[in-house]
Amino acid sequence: MVYTPSPSWGPAFFAIGALGLVCGIYAAGFIFAPFIYAIIGAIFALAAFRNLIRGAIREYFRLPRKQHVRGAPLPIETISAPPKR
Repeated sequence: MVYTPSPSWGPAFFAIGALGLVCGIYAAGFIFAPFIYAIIGAIFALAAFRNLIRGAIREYFRLPRKQHVRGAPLPIETISAPPKR
């Protein structure tokens, strides 16, 4: 069976954190010192990564341990080859 994960803001915040880390490299002299962008980006990225990992663990343990095996359903109609001419 296929179980979809619950929605999360983790990937978006991780992208913002990665953007802050990159801005820390290239944004020298723009409003703040570059290391401020890098520190804020690292905090965002680490917090989002922690959230992603904890969410994945939570989703894993939410799944049922055993599943009832069901046979495949029979087809509604049979498929036959087209008649030969």
